[in-house]
Amino acid sequence: MISTPMIPSAFVNLVRRGFQKPPHVVARRMVMELHRSWERVSGGRHSQINTTALLRGTRAASVNDLWSRVQSRPWLTWLATPADGAVLDDLCPGDIDTILQAADHALAHRVDLLGSGSIALGDQIDWHRDYKTGHVWPATLAHDLDYANLDQPSDVKFAWDVSRLHWLLPTAQAYQLTGDERYAVAVRNVLEQWIAANPCGFGVNWACTMEAALRIFSWTYLFQAFSKSDAWRDEHFRASFLGMLYAHGQFTERYIEYSDVNGNHCTADAAGLVLAGLFFGGGNAPQRWLQFGWKTLCEELPKQVFADGVDFEASVPYHRLVLELFLLPAVYRQRCGLDVPAEYRERLRAMARFTQAYTRPDGSIPYWGDADDARALPLGTQALNDHRYLLQLVGATLNDEDLTQTASGSQSELFWLCGPESVVSPSWGGADFAPATPITAESAAFRDGGFFVMRNGVDHVFIDCGPVGLAGRGGHGHNDCLSFDVMLAGTHWISDCGAYVYTASAKDRHQFRSTSSHNTPIVHGEELNRFVSRTDLWHLKNDAKPDLRRWVTGRDYDVFIGSHCGYDRLVEPVWPVRTIVLDRIRHALWLRDEFETGARRVDICTPLHLALGVTVEETTGSSVVLRSADEASTMELHWAAEGWQLEVGAGRISPSYGVAQPCVRLIWTNQGGAATPFTLGLIPQIAVNQNVRFVRWSRDIEAVLHPTPIARAA
Repeated sequence: MISTPMIPSAFVNLVRRGFQKPPHVVARRMVMELHRSWERVSGGRHSQINTTALLRGTRAASVNDLWSRVQSRPWLTWLATPADGAVLDDLCPGDIDTILQAADHALAHRVDLLGSGSIALGDQIDWHRDYKTGHVWPATLAHDLDYANLDQPSDVKFAWDVSRLHWLLPTAQAYQLTGDERYAVAVRNVLEQWIAANPCGFGVNWACTMEAALRIFSWTYLFQAFSKSDAWRDEHFRASFLGMLYAHGQFTERYIEYSDVNGNHCTADAAGLVLAGLFFGGGNAPQRWLQFGWKTLCEELPKQVFADGVDFEASVPYHRLVLELFLLPAVYRQRCGLDVPAEYRERLRAMARFTQAYTRPDGSIPYWGDADDARALPLGTQALNDHRYLLQLVGATLNDEDLTQTASGSQSELFWLCGPESVVSPSWGGADFAPATPITAESAAFRDGGFFVMRNGVDHVFIDCGPVGLAGRGGHGHNDCLSFDVMLAGTHWISDCGAYVYTASAKDRHQFRSTSSHNTPIVHGEELNRFVSRTDLWHLKNDAKPDLRRWVTGRDYDVFIGSHCGYDRLVEPVWPVRTIVLDRIRHALWLRDEFETGARRVDICTPLHLALGVTVEETTGSSVVLRSADEASTMELHWAAEGWQLEVGAGRISPSYGVAQPCVRLIWTNQGGAATPFTLGLIPQIAVNQNVRFVRWSRDIEAVLHPTPIARAA
């Protein structure tokens, strides 16, 4: 039985917060609260959908008529047939085996999500359970649930990810390739379970509108794959499926996550509305969803994505998600014969160009900012942290030859979204494919977003000198201003630490977004952006405003000089000034930290987190020898810093959500002394063998830099 709690004082809290919001935001929120209050009084009946309302809302004569009408509409994705298996095997060797194995796991209700390891969900899936901890949320009205449970180790993301049904998508692909009806039967059984256990608006899977919006992506894809199967012919099932999908559209429209500053939640909601509107086609509600969702996307794209293509949430993994959320509705519109404005298309291209720049030569990415492994519609078999498919999708769907000709990596995602005819060359294939023109080897500055990339064919240095995420509110950004990630001579040496978890542990959440988990100076043990509170996991004070002082790229050297005012709030203010130089000829990195302050004594520490698997071979005086994870190369790290002490310790790096692996953490400290400069160099062993010495090389670097000190900007 579904319980209905007493009406809380929602309006009192709303009015209190409303004084800080624009009037249109307050008005929208008050309408939302009225909906919620009515659902509490009515026991949620307002949110439910019946067949009569479904047919009236879509202007269909019957369920089967609606089913046939939706079947005949254009689709977001290309639909494969068993005959296409040979094409896929040629384009993406090994993909079919990977898909069939994943489909078998799905048939057994076995998942591996968010660092859980392989977990069996059981024949009857408990959709309200975090299987990692055993915690179960009650099936009460979703708006009144405390799904965060910060005093418990439960993680609501596990329940949400199970309900997104991305783990079922390989069964749809397997059915397209084989025509085996057991996949259709199994998916129908899962959907019937979900519908029965998750009435609209009740339970944890309705506690966040974004979750409902993302389910629209997966449910419409499952319909495309299975709608003509024998197992999906039953009219009662068809009515339940379409009714629940229609309810998702209603719910998302009613509770869109809109505020004065919107992020990826609002984007996902709007994208889901566009998909639901295009899916159903006819009827007042679907047309309203389409128009409202698309209007919102068009308004939000220039607000959330800087002109240089960087998502304003200051996170590489969320940049990927947001690009998908803006791209896929545009692709769907194009396939339905609807327009996509030129400025919208150009902003998507700019996002792809940033993806192109932050991708390392080996196809990997920096673990920058938050990461929860989120995707809009994951269809490819590429590695989680391989974003190169985005260049393929944007290039193919927007007819951008510059992107398609420089794309690389697995073509799996492109095959399932666009079909084999979209492949640029028949020679494409396999995860190790390298095009004639590789991913751009040019260094690039993204001044609006605040990211700077030094690179050539084997070196990649990713530097943050940008604002804190979400327009200065924090969001998915971290305390990482002036931090950097380094690949030299094809080997990853210095890494960001990633994000690890959200609500599962407030302590770990704060640790991984703290200054000490990034490669940037720490003054007096203070955060460069202050935390708001122990329980606030999503906001930061906007203290560290960036100050770019120089960016120069050249044939032999790239130079970055930047600072921030995060420690200007101290009684005796300190401005860290960081200089980074990439020696493109020697594949070496030079770094200097200086500190502008009037204080006589300052406690400073500078941490460096070695990439996963990189070890310290030996330490002698003012140098250490580092060995790569594959033990194939070594790097000498030298420093010159009077009064600084090195400590070799342990840290953690999270390459994906829920996973934390040990790393070596080097930290130099200058306790209670003068704020003396700190200089460091990373020199590959091959350069050392060529008689490149740190002191002499540093003098060469000093000659490259402007001889006159660069003063802080007014």
